[in-house]
Amino acid sequence: MRVMRKIKVLVVDDHTIVREGVCALLGLSPEMEVVGEASNGAEALEMTRKLKPDVVLMDIAMPVMDGLEATRRLTREFPDSKVLALTQYDDREYVFKIIEAGARGFISKTVASSDLVAGIRSVSRGESFLSPVVAKFLVENFQREITGKRNLDPYEQLTDREREILKLLAEGYTTKEIAKMLIVSPKTVEGHKARLMAKLDLHNRIDLVKYAVRKGIIVL
Repeated sequence: MRVMRKIKVLVVDDHTIVREGVCALLGLSPEMEVVGEASNGAEALEMTRKLKPDVVLMDIAMPVMDGLEATRRLTREFPDSKVLALTQYDDREYVFKIIEAGARGFISKTVASSDLVAGIRSVSRGESFLSPVVAKFLVENFQREITGKRNLDPYEQLTDREREILKLLAEGYTTKEIAKMLIVSPKTVEGHKARLMAKLDLHNRIDLVKYAVRKGIIVL
């Protein structure tokens, strides 16, 4: 009968009672093995070097070296050991910083034990794991970025060549004349014209000229 390999976990937290509680909790899972405990980031790096854990449960606010710096160094020096942030801080600032530092997941200390085990299991497989509140933050942040892009001036989305052709078209030059001036084919000019008009939501030459005047690209 094949024996299932246990997931080796290193628990990092500066509060002894928290570490003991997490270790006791993980000890109840037949698929987990706590191989060590650390009280700060520096100890976490040293113990990761010696113990080679599959998953490092990393607190953020700790003395000597905090979890952010420890995660940056750990993911760079020991890429096979995956970091799962386990912290009481679940606001946006900490979420984005720890993920940017290289953590594969973020989970609050207030979650159920089953969620913690599920998070460790997922991260050990190379997957990501986010507690619901963190997932909500990320979705909201993504939505804000999309909205911000939608609110950008459409003109800023044009390439330099599209802006050049916009100006020439507004000045009254034909496609063939522009192609000759820019040493490109008329088909290329038409392609740029179609894209720039789509970006600016313009539908004909008159709209294009009006836009160029409003924008100050040409003066009548």
